[in-house]
Amino acid sequence: MDSRKFSILLVEDEENLHEALKLNLELEGYEVTGSYDGANALKLVQQEHFDLIILDVMLPEIDGISVCETIRLNNHVIPILILSARSSSADRVLGLKKGADDYLTKPFNLEELLLRVDKLIRKNEQLTGKRPLPDVYEFGKNKIDFKALECFTKDGTKVTLSKKEAMLLKLLIENKNEVVTREKILQSVWGYNVYPTTRTIDNFILNFRKYFETDSRNPVYFHSVRSLGYKFTDA
Repeated sequence: MDSRKFSILLVEDEENLHEALKLNLELEGYEVTGSYDGANALKLVQQEHFDLIILDVMLPEIDGISVCETIRLNNHVIPILILSARSSSADRVLGLKKGADDYLTKPFNLEELLLRVDKLIRKNEQLTGKRPLPDVYEFGKNKIDFKALECFTKDGTKVTLSKKEAMLLKLLIENKNEVVTREKILQSVWGYNVYPTTRTIDNFILNFRKYFETDSRNPVYFHSVRSLGYKFTDA
């Protein structure tokens, strides 16, 4: 498994099953956030980054099918595994039509669930995975040596990078021309899965602009995208 922990949102209102699943997923090395109703699940999806959602159909507040449909309006990537006591082919087809990637009927075999979880996460990683960067990356008059943890700025000045700076640079450059959310950055670089309330990332971006931009107030490479995240662009 990857060196970082994959994060799972578990949405199940049956308490005993919820706790049993949470425990077994954590034993497999996953980071699990629990929710017992649909409304709370939607709130969590807006606030945090998850690598997979396990979603029961019969939920208080908002049912699982509606939750799935709502998530898909804004997020086409995150894998969703539906759990349901409804075993008819019509129910299964409906779940898949509304955006689920897989559908498992209750009662289910725990080992099968864990295998499906692993398969969905790995498949998604392959689909969204970016080509690995070389040890040395150049853009404009700048050069970054990820292995040596140093960079050479536009005027040739050598700057030593912290490990976190190098990780954030790599993440942004690997996702060139795409917005990387604050939640994704916090989980990938800092390793925790909470809604960001600090200016930690902002300060890193300001440093990058000082290193690499000709005019830090009018950045060409490192952009802040209001309410969403950050983006690296390189013509």
